Amino acid sequence: MFDLIIQRLQGKRILVLGFGREGRSTLSFLQKHMPHAVVGVADKNPMDGVTHSGERYLDSIYDYDIVIKTPGISLKDFDTKDVEITSQTDLFLSQFHKQTIGITGTKGKSTTTSLIYHLLKSSGRDAILTGNIGIPCFDVMDDINTDSIVVYELSAHQLEYVHQSPRVGVLLNVYEEHLDHFGTFERYKYAKFNLLRFMQSDDVAVVHESLLDEVKALKVPYKVFSEHEFAIDVKAFPLLGEHNLSDAKAALTACAAYGCDTDALLPYLYSFHPLEHRLELVGTFGGITFYNDSISTIPQAAVAACKAVGKVDFLLLGGFDRNIDYNPLVEFLLEYGVPHLLFTGKAGERMMEMLRERGCQSDLVRYDSMEAAFAYLKYYAKIGDVCLLSPAASSYDQYKNFEERGRKFKDLAKGF
Repeated sequence: MFDLIIQRLQGKRILVLGFGREGRSTLSFLQKHMPHAVVGVADKNPMDGVTHSGERYLDSIYDYDIVIKTPGISLKDFDTKDVEITSQTDLFLSQFHKQTIGITGTKGKSTTTSLIYHLLKSSGRDAILTGNIGIPCFDVMDDINTDSIVVYELSAHQLEYVHQSPRVGVLLNVYEEHLDHFGTFERYKYAKFNLLRFMQSDDVAVVHESLLDEVKALKVPYKVFSEHEFAIDVKAFPLLGEHNLSDAKAALTACAAYGCDTDALLPYLYSFHPLEHRLELVGTFGGITFYNDSISTIPQAAVAACKAVGKVDFLLLGGFDRNIDYNPLVEFLLEYGVPHLLFTGKAGERMMEMLRERGCQSDLVRYDSMEAAFAYLKYYAKIGDVCLLSPAASSYDQYKNFEERGRKFKDLAKGF
């Protein structure tokens, strides 16, 4: 069943680089299917099962024949020219690419992945969900049958070292992001396009029209989802905004590329349950309506959220600064006119200063904690106002992840 994966690794000294969820999944696979292989595990933190740890744990990559890298590890500062690097994703696609729909994009990939999975399952297809959505692909391999369609959410980190494309690849958008991992936007973008780079004549790229020129340069078969006019009932569709409508079109086009009748799939769009922290309507509390868009880590996401909500009176912005360009958001906010803009973290400081220099007429407020933002809100908000958390920045300066940030916002909203 996994002969191509085992063949790639056979007879080599293997290093599992990173021992989080995916690293543990990889080690489990190797222990089960290649019990006699020479395997090392490297992670910065010493723990049971780790053979190389500490500040210089990455140096161990030179001591093995092949490195199975996990997504969170960056090698941008290392010379990897003579190091064979692979990953779960790379190995998985070598075995199952003909059964896989792969989805990537700076924003929208989790929603689109979940939509595709929902459409396929609702129509009776044997669909399997995996990837960046929180399920390591090695953990689902035993469930894959000949008729299975694997719906695989792919981050740029997972695509960085792949050498095989999926049967259907969905590329939603590419914006400046994750520069802390990749170093440059070009390296990040190159990783994203690895989704399509290795496609064969019977594979299909599903892409937004804004990326068409670059896809044409790759000379791969493609379909443009923004040109497809599906008869979607916007009022019945449970997601707000043009960006979510675009994701729905991408999902339908991907299913069509796999031979599905899109007219038959359309009704299933309306039974989809929106994902948490993605322009999520928390509810109306104390007369104020709250939206949680904590997944927003780039300026384009905050712009899309504001447009989707329409009326926004309080917008919470900022967080960890990854040196991305905030001019698109600044330009939008100068025209859009949110009465109260609240900023936190180094990214927030930079946005706030840019807006102040441009003569922004909104109230520009600095806050250090979510509680402080809600204290401001309690003092100034009026019944009927709308408060949106769409930070346009990473959460890592104050929170473990965007989910923790979103849960904090929701808890405070529900007690407002």
